[in-house]
Amino acid sequence: MEQSTIEMISQNLKDVIAFAGERIIVHDSNALRAKAIDELVNNAVFGDEQLRQMASFLIWEAGLEVGIRSSSIHELYMAAGRGEYSSKTVPAINLRGLTYDAARSVFRSAIKNNVGSFIFEIARSEIGYTNQRPSEYATVVIAAAIKEGFRGPVFIQGDHFQASAKKYSSNPEEELLQLKNLIREAIEAGFYNIDIDTSTLVDINKPTVIEQQRMNYELSAELSAYIRELEPKGVTVSIGGEIGEVGGKNSTVEELQAYLNGYKTAVESSGRSFPGLSKISVQTGTTHGGVVLPDGSIAKVKIDFDTLGKLSAVARQEYGLAGAVQHGASTLPDDAFHRFPETGTAEIHLATGFQNMIYEHPSLSDAFKDTIYSYLSANFSNERKEGESETQFIYKTRKKGFGPFKKQWWELPEETRNAISAELEEKFTFLFKKLNVTDTKELVEKNVSATPIHKKKPFQHCKQKQI
Repeated sequence: MEQSTIEMISQNLKDVIAFAGERIIVHDSNALRAKAIDELVNNAVFGDEQLRQMASFLIWEAGLEVGIRSSSIHELYMAAGRGEYSSKTVPAINLRGLTYDAARSVFRSAIKNNVGSFIFEIARSEIGYTNQRPSEYATVVIAAAIKEGFRGPVFIQGDHFQASAKKYSSNPEEELLQLKNLIREAIEAGFYNIDIDTSTLVDINKPTVIEQQRMNYELSAELSAYIRELEPKGVTVSIGGEIGEVGGKNSTVEELQAYLNGYKTAVESSGRSFPGLSKISVQTGTTHGGVVLPDGSIAKVKIDFDTLGKLSAVARQEYGLAGAVQHGASTLPDDAFHRFPETGTAEIHLATGFQNMIYEHPSLSDAFKDTIYSYLSANFSNERKEGESETQFIYKTRKKGFGPFKKQWWELPEETRNAISAELEEKFTFLFKKLNVTDTKELVEKNVSATPIHKKKPFQHCKQKQI
C-alpha cells in the first residue's frame, strides 16, 4: 500500500489507534467516537480501493476492541424453539439509504431501551440498487455502533438471498453459483445470518405439496451445507428458509411441514450432519412495499394473524425453530405490530416504511427529490405499467434512487440528516416496544456466544507502519 494512503488515514488517528502486529489497539475510544470514526467510515464508503479496504479493516477491528461483535442469532432462536422465552418478535431492519445515520438511530434507541435482539439486513436485490456490497454494509453498521457507544452482539443478515426463477430455468448452474458467491462474500464481510430464499422455485403445478416444494427444500439444504463449510470457527450462522414468495398466496401448515420434512431428508441423504434452520419465512397476506393506490396512499392489508400463529406454533413445537418470519411488514398500520409477539412470530422484516419516512420528511428539499425523480423517470420508464399514475410509478421506483445518489444522500446538510434521524429513532423505539424486545440485552448476552472474529489485515507489507 502506498504511503499516501496510510497518511490519509493517520491524520486523525495517530493518538487513537495503533497497530500491534496483525491486530490494532484502541488507545482512546472517546476520541474514536467523537470524530475519527466519521472520517474512517467515509473513507470506507467513498475512498479508493486501498483506502476502503484499510478503513473497513480498522473499523471492524476497532469494533472488536471496544466490545462490538458481529454475531449469529442462531442460539437465541434455538432457545425460543426450546420454549425458554416467548412473545418476542425480532425486528430485521433493511437500511437502503442514509445507512450510517439510520443505523446510528437504531443503536441510540436500542441503548435507551436496553434492546439486544434486533437485526440489520440487506437483500440480494437491495445490494444492487442501493450500491451497498456486504462489506460496506457491515462496515457502516459497525461504525454506527462505535459512534453511539453500543456494546455487545450485533446481528447482520443477508435477506432474501433469492434464486431468480427465470435465470434458474435457463441456466441453473450459473444461478446457483451466483448465490454461492454472494453467500461467500457476505460471510467474509461479517454476515453471520443468512436467509435462503428458493421459494421462487416452488412449482404449484406439481400434483402434491411435497413435489411443489421439492426444488425449494433440496436447494435450501444444499446452500445450508455450503454455509456450514464457510462459517468461521466458533460461529453457527443462523439460516432461514422460506416456503411462500411474498405477495403470493398465503402459506399453509401442510406446505411448512412438506418443506421442513423434505429439508431434513435432503440433509440426511447428503450423508452430512450439521445444524439446520433456525426460522422459516411464510406468506400471510403482505407485499413488499405495500400496495400503493393512484393517490399515493397505501392500501390497507388484512394480514392473516391466525395462520401466522399456527405456522409459528408448528415450527416451534414440531421442529424446534424460533417460529415463522413475516416479510413486508413495515407499511402495516401501527395498531398491527403488537399482534406479532402475541402470535409467536419469531421475526419481522421492515424496509419500505423507513424509506418512506426518509423521502417524505419535510426537511428533505423538493429540489433534491425532483433531481432523483427525474433520474428515475429517465432511466426506469420501462418499469412503468399501463394506467399507472406518476405517484404510483415514483413510489415503486424511488428505492432505486439511493444507489446512484449515495454520496449526495450522505452529504445532505447536517440539520436535515439529524431531523430525519430523530424521526427514525422514534419509530425504532415504537417498534421495539410493540414487538416486546425492550430489555432483551441480557437475554441476548445469556444465549449468544459473541465470538470475536478477526479480519486479515490488507496490504501486509505495511504492517510495521504506525497509524
